[in-house]
Amino acid sequence: MIRVGVVGYGTIGKRIADAVAAQDDMKVVGVLKTTPDYEAKVALARGYAVYTLPDKLDKFKKAGIEPAGTIEDLVKISDIIIDATPEDVGRENKERHYQRFDKPVIFQGGEEADVAEVSFNALANYEEARGRRYVRVVSCNTTGITRVLSALLLNGVGVKKARVFIARRGADPKEHKKGPINDVVPNPATVPSHHGPDVQTILRNIDIVTMAVAVPVTIMHMHMAYLELDSTYTRDAVLEAFAKTPRIYLADVGAGFQSLAQIIEYARDLGRPRADFPEVALFRDSVTVRGNELYLMYGVHQESIVVPENVDAIRAIFGTLPKWTSIEKTDKTLKLSTDGKVYA
Repeated sequence: MIRVGVVGYGTIGKRIADAVAAQDDMKVVGVLKTTPDYEAKVALARGYAVYTLPDKLDKFKKAGIEPAGTIEDLVKISDIIIDATPEDVGRENKERHYQRFDKPVIFQGGEEADVAEVSFNALANYEEARGRRYVRVVSCNTTGITRVLSALLLNGVGVKKARVFIARRGADPKEHKKGPINDVVPNPATVPSHHGPDVQTILRNIDIVTMAVAVPVTIMHMHMAYLELDSTYTRDAVLEAFAKTPRIYLADVGAGFQSLAQIIEYARDLGRPRADFPEVALFRDSVTVRGNELYLMYGVHQESIVVPENVDAIRAIFGTLPKWTSIEKTDKTLKLSTDGKVYA
């Protein structure tokens, strides 16, 4: 049983904690919060021991929450730490708290790649994480792109170049201080956006350029991709590659999927916790092949897509399960779906 400590219990951290708790080969030994808010109380209600920073202990006690200890205490009792803190905080935690302990740490995509020894995506480079001390699960958009490219590459469809255009959600649903605003914002105005170089930290030889804008929505990102393939393939061959790949859901317009909001509504109808959709939501109708050119559109749920990757990263680091065994185990416990089939 792998003992997992989760540092940061916000949008990503709470989802990772619940995903870890659903596994039979690992357990959550505690989560770290810096504010004694409703999320801290939810963590306690879910049975997680709540830890905090040394200078926050009194604040938690005054709020009626008795901390289980400090961040150092959590690191000591954990076999591995998952850092799900805001951008740049993970690097600070590494320098202040993690480096003096001989424990592996998984960081999130908000950190720069050099915070870790390897950037991680389960489909693309599961084996590279074995035995590493510091691993970084790449960001939501990078995860989406890497899954789509890996689906093709793993099934014999070569990719010569990738050009991906991203309409990023303006804010997460709970981020009341960020928008959305009535605007479309180059994010950034320079080319490429950071996503392409980030993909290359995993798929090192891929020719990729990305561009991104932020749009006034909160539910999901939308990617529009143009791929130049290494040969001529039929549309059926491309669709088969996607259908055979875990964590990619082929959504049909004829089945009622005409927008990203309907993807989230489908997650609600399935009874998914928090209406999460960790799969890439690939619109089957958008898949168009012209000679060696492939065009497609897909949605990325920024709040949950990296969650199964964190679970697999734990097993990859410790070498407890082979790649495909881990992916299948994770997907079944989280009841993910592939090509319209949902794990019971």
